[in-house]
Amino acid sequence: MKDQMIHAAYAIAKERYAEWGVDTEKVLDTLQKFQLSMHCWQADDVCGFEPKAGAMSGGIQSTGNYPGKARNIDELRADILKAKSLIPGNHRLNLHEIYGEFNGKAVDRDQCDISLFSGWIDWAKEHNTKLDFNSTNFSHPKSGSLTISNPDKDIRDFWIEHMKRCRAIANAIGEAQQDPCIINLWIHDGSKDLTVNRLLYRTLLKESLDDILREKYPWEKPCLESKVFGIGLETMTVGSNDFYIAYASRNNVMLTLDTGHFHPTESVADKVSSLLLFVPELMLHVSRPVRWDSDHVTIMDDPTLELFQEIVRADATDRVHYGLDYFDGSINRIGAYVIGSRAAQRCMLRALLEPANTIRTDELNDHGFQKLARLEEEKSMPWQAVYDEFCLRNNVPVGSDFIAEIEQYERDVTSKRG
Repeated sequence: MKDQMIHAAYAIAKERYAEWGVDTEKVLDTLQKFQLSMHCWQADDVCGFEPKAGAMSGGIQSTGNYPGKARNIDELRADILKAKSLIPGNHRLNLHEIYGEFNGKAVDRDQCDISLFSGWIDWAKEHNTKLDFNSTNFSHPKSGSLTISNPDKDIRDFWIEHMKRCRAIANAIGEAQQDPCIINLWIHDGSKDLTVNRLLYRTLLKESLDDILREKYPWEKPCLESKVFGIGLETMTVGSNDFYIAYASRNNVMLTLDTGHFHPTESVADKVSSLLLFVPELMLHVSRPVRWDSDHVTIMDDPTLELFQEIVRADATDRVHYGLDYFDGSINRIGAYVIGSRAAQRCMLRALLEPANTIRTDELNDHGFQKLARLEEEKSMPWQAVYDEFCLRNNVPVGSDFIAEIEQYERDVTSKRG
């Protein structure tokens, strides 16, 4: 009976959108191909599996102590598969270097290689999942406040070698999966208090990146991520937004936009059209800042919706990659995966359901009233009925039905982790 009601609601929505000139079947086909890169670090609060892993450092922090976080690689994989089973579509998985299969062996960051991730490659193939990657420059005795912008050459060379090796790992992953592996290169480098050597640090960062990116690989795509500030590094960030926009545009490198890495009143959506004129592609790390880069679980809020609308309105869906990046340890972690992923999908769906050609024409013809009226009416169109149909076709719970499944998984699995 419930399935029939969902189909009936969708049939009505299909007719409503057809009146706008929107084909919901084409939209659903596009949404089926839309892939998120799910972040592995939500399942264990960014701890990773290095032997004797220490506390998180480097300007970032996971808050909360909800019971049941993943303690090893098997639990992490089980949690990710559970989350994926509740999210319609087929999605990628984004790994940090600290999530290798170390098996109790101490392998320092400048010695990492593909052998640590061969198990992940096999697992991903088994579960029809493509992998992305990240270098891990934080939470290490040598990370401190500065890594590849450090005036200490030994420290700088250590992290340069780490990031070079991570690029090689990403290339090997991409070749194994026959699909380019996107590797995000982010550093926390900055200063807690007044800084007088900004040019020195940024000169060293540029030279280090030139060295790291010198070799070209066929199966990996590097991208560079900026930040406003980190905890304990509030006054100056070496890899600022200005720095990376300049570097990426001059060197034709993909740029990462993390929605938490900007000032509270900045519009990340507004950056899309400008950046796509100068960089080849964009990577998104979608999270929810609350007053600062606090990595709250993504929801369907106005900034996220506007970001996806701008991508669709710019006809740039094929030049943007979509990742999640939040780590909330205060609530059920699998639930956090599902809420954030579905929210991002809903934002993309609503963007795709806009009568884009009509509103573009309205604007070009100076029909401001008509354009604004359509944008307002879109807010109350039956887009949720289209998403419910999408979930049903993908054999995942519709609406809030996933809550009961996550609660059952908590009773059966995560609550027994101690």
